[in-house]
Amino acid sequence: MNDPVVARRPARSGEPGAERGVPAAPHASEAPIPPTPEAPQTPKAPHVRPGDRVFRGLATGSGVFIVALIGAIGLFLVVQAIPSLGLDQVNFLTSREWNTSDPANLRFGILDLLLVTIVVSLLALLIAMPIALGIALFLTQYAPRQLARPFAYVIDLLAAVPSIVFGLWGLFVLGPVLYPVSEWLIEHLGWIPFFAKGNVNVQLGGTVFTAGIVVAVMILPIITAVSREVFERTPTMHVEGAIALGATKWEVVRTTVLPFGKAGYVSASMLGLGRALGETIAVMIILSTATSAFGWSLFDGGATFASKIALAAPEFNDPRSAGAYIAAGLVLFVLTFVVNAIARSIVAGHKEYE
Repeated sequence: MNDPVVARRPARSGEPGAERGVPAAPHASEAPIPPTPEAPQTPKAPHVRPGDRVFRGLATGSGVFIVALIGAIGLFLVVQAIPSLGLDQVNFLTSREWNTSDPANLRFGILDLLLVTIVVSLLALLIAMPIALGIALFLTQYAPRQLARPFAYVIDLLAAVPSIVFGLWGLFVLGPVLYPVSEWLIEHLGWIPFFAKGNVNVQLGGTVFTAGIVVAVMILPIITAVSREVFERTPTMHVEGAIALGATKWEVVRTTVLPFGKAGYVSASMLGLGRALGETIAVMIILSTATSAFGWSLFDGGATFASKIALAAPEFNDPRSAGAYIAAGLVLFVLTFVVNAIARSIVAGHKEYE
């Protein structure tokens, strides 16, 4: 006979009863083994190679040097300009008079210089921006690769042409060509202040109109090169997605390339504007000296900040008279700095350009 107590005894794991479906007896719970405390390890400093340390020092030093150099230039301009500004007999910001021949009676104001500088630069920007946009789109979206590369080199070579060559070309070649256009604009659109008869002889070509066109050609490589680089970075998935939806080439450009590159294009234009503001030799050669104040006409003569300083540089024989031109240079320095800072701020908010 079978013992009923024995029959109800659960089989242990591995016994025949376990194989017959009798539940195995539970094992007694074992106490967990406490982990062995490890000794705290001191983090090891990352190994820096001497070459990396030298390169980091050189890179940091270069950045600090550039910032210090810009600060030193600004400080120099301020220190040299303050004595002459204290001797100025007219309002420096609002006067159109400029007479520094007598150091004891300085009368100089920058209003005319500021207006001519701004009008020449904005005219150049207005002409260069659409042309640069068209060239950049052609090179990145339409031109065959065999043509795009050499054509881009030709555009970039314009930046290597000396300013004096552009100035001579503008005065002796472009000026006579633009004379009939200037006459037509004065005759038919002279009722608009921008196209009114100016204070210099249009036939000689030494007008703001001629200078603006020449400066536009000079800043064209800058705007084109930066815009081309931006448009080339348009994500391929965006372009392929637009093509997959049946978009034409122009629709691809309008819906993907231009929205992606808009901020970069505007920033490139601002960099071109900064270049135009500081152009010296070409503008100095082209612009004719005017006997009357600037009247907002494109056919006026005059001088920009840079050309005025360059023309008077041989006459800096007195620190008080030279200080008047240094004060004008300080205004140009600040103006150019602000324009380039705006260009940088436009790009800073877009991670795709970083």
